[in-house]
Amino acid sequence: MRLLRAAGCAALLLCSAVLGAAAQDVTLTSPDGAVEITGTLLGFDGEFYRVDTQFGELTVDSSGVSCDGPGCPSLTDYVAEISFSGSSTIAEVLLPALVEGFALRNGYRTDRQDIDAADFVYVLTYAETGRQAARFRFHLTNTEEGFADLLANEADVVMALREIRPRERDLARQAGLGDMTAPGRSRVLALDAMVPVVSPGNTVRRISLPELAQVFSGEIDNWAELGGPDAPITLHLAAEGSGLTQAVEDRLLHPVGLTLSDKVVRHARSSDLARAVSVQPFAIGLASFAETGTARVLTLEGACGFALNATRQTIKAEDYPLTSPMFLYLPMRRLPRIGRDFLDYTRGPAAQIVIRRAGFVDQAPERIPIGLQGDRLANAIAAAGNDVKLEELQRMVGVLGPMRRLTTSFRFEAGSSRPDAQSRDNVDQLARALEAGLHDGHRLLFVGFSDGQGPAEGNRRIALKRAEAVRDAVLAAAEAAQLDQIEIGVEAFGEALPMACDDSGWGRQVNRRVEVWVD
Repeated sequence: MRLLRAAGCAALLLCSAVLGAAAQDVTLTSPDGAVEITGTLLGFDGEFYRVDTQFGELTVDSSGVSCDGPGCPSLTDYVAEISFSGSSTIAEVLLPALVEGFALRNGYRTDRQDIDAADFVYVLTYAETGRQAARFRFHLTNTEEGFADLLANEADVVMALREIRPRERDLARQAGLGDMTAPGRSRVLALDAMVPVVSPGNTVRRISLPELAQVFSGEIDNWAELGGPDAPITLHLAAEGSGLTQAVEDRLLHPVGLTLSDKVVRHARSSDLARAVSVQPFAIGLASFAETGTARVLTLEGACGFALNATRQTIKAEDYPLTSPMFLYLPMRRLPRIGRDFLDYTRGPAAQIVIRRAGFVDQAPERIPIGLQGDRLANAIAAAGNDVKLEELQRMVGVLGPMRRLTTSFRFEAGSSRPDAQSRDNVDQLARALEAGLHDGHRLLFVGFSDGQGPAEGNRRIALKRAEAVRDAVLAAAEAAQLDQIEIGVEAFGEALPMACDDSGWGRQVNRRVEVWVD
């Protein structure tokens, strides 16, 4: 309902801009007077005017024209205004830490001004003159409200703990915001994961993903069904509308046709959730990996015996099945230069250090030698049989043994060959690393793996095609890379190295992947 109101607001704002054009009329004139553009000023980013004219919306470089009219902004005293709305998890700690890091690195001073419990502003000033350079406004709500604010033209950037939903995507298109899933419209800021947490005294240590879905749907309501005491299970989740809760519904429950139980205790913040669960012996919650507090995290396991724990490396590589990227969704319009510089900074190595220090999982790739992947190799041996021969395992160890696995991995949307959101961001990340020469003089190998459904040889061929597709996407994105300085290859081992059981959709999705290995 909030989204419908937001779409209506966007339309009303557009109408009011047209009806109130007289108050914002401007005329842009070239130095020789040969070109003159008259219309309603829609925005100014410090470099370019956006003007609604009889020819449609035009973007004009301010350095090539003079502006006349009541709507003309000051070019000398311009202060960039950028508004963020959405997830309080991102806004409370992560983005303020990144703003501080960006300011320190670029010679700005920062002053945080708290407006109320849900709003604050970071003012960036030039260190030498004290003149304001930018005002970053933050509105702490939740992911759903963040998208609604963007649709209502009340925010420039959405802070989201999940991907945009189809309904939100349709409304954005109707409001003239274009396709919010197009390249460049979103980016992964940092990584998190949904982890099941219980009290330290709870005797249950492990839970499968199907069981976890049944617990939060209410189908399993007693700990005895999970090997624990005969006691009712109390469910805890973040507030309704939060990105974390909606991610639970979208990724855990809906794929198996279940809906969330109505007997859920809600918490405004993930940290509050973890504290509540830690002192209640029969409670279980799904919390942010970054905010588990003293609660104990359950290991995810499958019927076949495979176990998966949430760690920094398993979250980076998406080996942990409930990885939850933290997104920024961006408008189709240009942000002011300082805003674009800030977004560029968030992808750099300095920002990755800030992200890790703030308690979240950064995206800096790590190299893992095969010797530290004992569980994966043990799983491969345990799963070997008629389809996967000993010779194939030996070939795999022979190829990968001298190399190290990057935590930059690629997985695919359920039932699709399209990379998922985190993997699409990984394409850009690896392309930038190639352009920067970080792998020059090395061999980079894209290695495809599959689930165990169907004939082994057919799975290996599919895995090889996926590896080739990912390689091609990375090379296409790395336009400035000197590819003659690096050896790039592809390989596939199909179902030879499973990460999880194939008895669920989640397990099969984790197993279908392309890894990157470097010598």
